[in-house]
Amino acid sequence: MYSSLIDPLRGIGRESVSAAVSSKFVEESVKLVYGSDSVVVKDGRVAGVQALSGTGACRLFAEFQRHFHPDSCIYLPDPTWSKYDLLLIISLQFLLKFIVQCLNLFFNYIDEIQLYSSRSHHNIWKDAQVPDRTFHYYDPDSKGLNFSALIDDVKNAPDGSFFLLHPCAHNPTGVDPTEEQWREISYQFKVKNHFPFFDMAYQGFASGDLDKDARAIRIFLKDDHLVGCAQSFAKNMGLYGHRVGCLSILCADSNQVGSIRSQLQRIARAMYSSPPVHGVLLVSTILSDPYLKSLWIEEVKTMANRIRGMRTTLQDSLERLDSPLNWEHITNQVGMFCFSGLTPDQVDRLAREFHIYMTHDGRISMAGVTTGNVSYLANAIHETTRSDQEDKILCNV
Repeated sequence: MYSSLIDPLRGIGRESVSAAVSSKFVEESVKLVYGSDSVVVKDGRVAGVQALSGTGACRLFAEFQRHFHPDSCIYLPDPTWSKYDLLLIISLQFLLKFIVQCLNLFFNYIDEIQLYSSRSHHNIWKDAQVPDRTFHYYDPDSKGLNFSALIDDVKNAPDGSFFLLHPCAHNPTGVDPTEEQWREISYQFKVKNHFPFFDMAYQGFASGDLDKDARAIRIFLKDDHLVGCAQSFAKNMGLYGHRVGCLSILCADSNQVGSIRSQLQRIARAMYSSPPVHGVLLVSTILSDPYLKSLWIEEVKTMANRIRGMRTTLQDSLERLDSPLNWEHITNQVGMFCFSGLTPDQVDRLAREFHIYMTHDGRISMAGVTTGNVSYLANAIHETTRSDQEDKILCNV
């Protein structure tokens, strides 16, 4: 697909067109989130800036929050996004522990690294000096959404609180509210005058439908909320290394847009000056060209369907092995990740005996599961969990 983009990239003085490219990119990005036919887009009520992927957009908003709401905090779902380099830390854990034991030094060092690295949303707001709190989200017993506790936390938070929400393909759990539950969440936010900030890192990966994956945000728009959104094109356009993202804030009217955008640009200027142009030019070219955009939408759908197919295959494989456990949550969850329910000890065993690596909370990257390795993965999980079940039975005898 990208071969079609060679000509637009040739001979361009990137520095001279960076502002124009960024403006076009923001224009197309907000249409993707809020809807191309959305009233707020047509009325020009969205202030947006290019950001350094989704992480940079979150960091920029956190700084904006600190500047203009210095007494506020951010409510984050429990759990929320974990830093991806935790996987590398775990895969090296056994070697590091051996070295540590040999040297008899720093016995707790690895655990401290894991504790810090696994809380990236927390770290983003912490580094902006914005206090963070958590609200209930995941129910480990059902491996689904703890909706009643979530609503209670929304109701009990001080009026006008800031909440971070994952609009689709929640990371790390893969558990999303239903449409009816989103409507109830939006209603309770309206009652409490809370501000919803959406971290949209996986648009298209939950359902394969870009509009359906933005449904949560559009429910909030219909209820006349002011919202913020961090967008990332790292996954759905395969541009992780290019750091292509957008931060947008819905304003009360078009008169506010210029002021808010200029403040965001001022904060960004002090943090990293200007973002790169190459990746954002790719995205803006694709989104503004009907033919290229249609190709991309089909490719996103193909990726989402492949991941859903691997979920089904993994669940079926475990059930064919007569696993005594319920694995329905594998297909009930959506997006790139499966919150497997495996314990830290089981994760360690999978790494040690089967060379299968995942984060310590049991999050499996379903994007890495293929037709060639799914049977091996299922057998390893079954062997690991079966042994634990047998040990429990022996303990109860």
